[in-house]
Amino acid sequence: MNMYYWLLPWILFICGMMVFVSNQKHLLSMLLSLEFIVLSLFIYLLMYLSVLDYEGYFSMVFLTFCVCEGVLGLSMLVLLVRSHGNDYFQSINIL
Repeated sequence: MNMYYWLLPWILFICGMMVFVSNQKHLLSMLLSLEFIVLSLFIYLLMYLSVLDYEGYFSMVFLTFCVCEGVLGLSMLVLLVRSHGNDYFQSINIL
């Protein structure tokens, strides 16, 4: 039963990567899949730190960086919606 606990974050990570790599049309769904990947890595980090009997300070630093990444993604989403009216990747003109 203990093996399944170590396998679960990796399954979550692979599922999140499959959603991220698949052809997505909306920026919001891409950001949600990235947050899902970050949460699976956080679960694995907590499990790893609990086995080694380390303090949880590193997990707080990890969560701080994850929150900053999420805020940056949401600000880009708001900027895109205000400038183009939707969050489709096809509406963005790179050139």
